[in-house]
Amino acid sequence: MEQITKMVGASFIIVRKEKAKRGYVYELLVRKTVDSPPIQISVALLGNVDAGKSTLKGVLVYGTLDDGDGKAMSLVAKYLHELKFRRSSSVSVHVLGFNERGESINDHLRTYDEAKVYLEGSKIVTLIDLAGHERYLKTTMRGVLGHLPDYTCMVVGGNAGPIGTFREHLGITVALGIPCFVVVTKIDMAPKEVLERNLEKVMHLLKLPGVNKIPFIIRNKNDAAIAARHMPHGRVAPIFLVSNVTGQGLQELKAFLNMLPPKIDWHERAKGKFLCYIDEKFDIPGVGLVVAGLIEEGSVKSGDRVLLGPFDDGSFRTVRIKSIEVNRVRVDRAEAGQIAAYAITNARYDEIRRGMVLLDLDATPVAVRRFKASIRVLHHPTTIKIGYEPVIQMRTIRQAAKLVKTTKKFLRSGDTDTVEFYFILRPEFVRRGDVFFFREGRTKGIGTVLEVKAAS
Repeated sequence: MEQITKMVGASFIIVRKEKAKRGYVYELLVRKTVDSPPIQISVALLGNVDAGKSTLKGVLVYGTLDDGDGKAMSLVAKYLHELKFRRSSSVSVHVLGFNERGESINDHLRTYDEAKVYLEGSKIVTLIDLAGHERYLKTTMRGVLGHLPDYTCMVVGGNAGPIGTFREHLGITVALGIPCFVVVTKIDMAPKEVLERNLEKVMHLLKLPGVNKIPFIIRNKNDAAIAARHMPHGRVAPIFLVSNVTGQGLQELKAFLNMLPPKIDWHERAKGKFLCYIDEKFDIPGVGLVVAGLIEEGSVKSGDRVLLGPFDDGSFRTVRIKSIEVNRVRVDRAEAGQIAAYAITNARYDEIRRGMVLLDLDATPVAVRRFKASIRVLHHPTTIKIGYEPVIQMRTIRQAAKLVKTTKKFLRSGDTDTVEFYFILRPEFVRRGDVFFFREGRTKGIGTVLEVKAAS
């Protein structure tokens, strides 16, 4: 086996060994060598505030245990107020790398170095930490819709159980068809009977009609290997019991993340025309305007000319890519599935907003003001009718829109309908098939774009 893998430029590790009638059966993980581009997957961390999402990410990417007093969270927090209130309010992205032997690269670094993880990694797991408080739900939605995660990690405090926004986050995951796994944290501080009761609550939620998952508690690395193989289908929901203070259960979780296959076929998407929704912008001294976002389709090279827009008047402008960085590494080319930052020309910082796109120069984009969609109302305390003005969240777009046409006179919780929305402020780049959420007060719903109409 070693000779075969060397011939094709790969290596292997044994992940499972089972006794058979005659001899043993081995399950192997075969992976390209480090000279090849790394395998990449992305995982969004969801769950209620205080569940331990940021702490879990800090422990994984910094290779250090928590002290029970916020040490691990402080390593990954973006803002001072997040440290002060122990509550994430933003989208925070870090990477966890594995070498070809399946060992965590992060565990052997003196300090977290994104570039080193990317350059040395055979497998890269992008961890997207999202806010758990209901106040920041719009930010959480942008993180999920804008980063297209392969999987979601539902984090639950073993001492508190699935409270607060956990159910809503699980509903978002199910509505978008993203496979999920569960990490129960704080098992070191939860009394045994409390932990068992909360674990039962989690399993009950996973089995509910509409969720329809098969819970699978992971006890060892063999279980992790079986679970990882079945994850892309979306039925199995592995449950990990971990302590970020003692380290219990973390090795099984790391083994699972190492073996987890990509769900989205980014290689196939890379064959399309370049498309990137802008999520962030920077004005860097000596460099100029830099924009960043996930490449959803195609690829781009330094020096390429691409289209940027739509601007407020619905126009698109030709700009040039001066340089590209992926995971803080300067690269000549970036492709679908990578979160890249681009230094661009022919645009000002104040002209750029979230939801704009970078497109292939040969594309013929349409700025959309009005679109038809199939929607489902998830929750509404009264009724919805023409004139209703929710906020639409689609990819990194976030804008108020007016409901201008329905087939039913009134819509209530659980209803479905074909409707038309009109963006109130400006046109956006919207395509048929795009999935979106709409919110207004306590009203929530999901929709799919059926038809777009060019802005006049």
